[in-house]
Amino acid sequence: MTDKVLTANRLTDGIAVWLDANGQWTESLQDALVARHEEAVASLEAIGKRDFAGNQVVDVAVIDVQEQDGKLWPVRLRERIRAQGPTMEYATGFRPADPKFIAV
Repeated sequence: MTDKVLTANRLTDGIAVWLDANGQWTESLQDALVARHEEAVASLEAIGKRDFAGNQVVDVAVIDVQEQDGKLWPVRLRERIRAQGPTMEYATGFRPADPKFIAV
């Protein structure tokens, strides 16, 4: 099984977030809780459904990640872009994505 994390977009501002080990939504993929077995994935899915129903997040998804050099990397390009930030100026305090991170 591929390692997985739970991602979503925060309802208040649309920023990409990931669920951490404390059950909080964080803006850093590197702080995400990594699920390495089916039971853990099922727990992530249940938390995602709960927080979606509670109007905390939208576009909830479990995504594949891999660890390289001690850093989490999404497998899909779309998720790399979401993890690094928008590819253009977006909102105050959020920089465009680093092309080196996206084009792994």
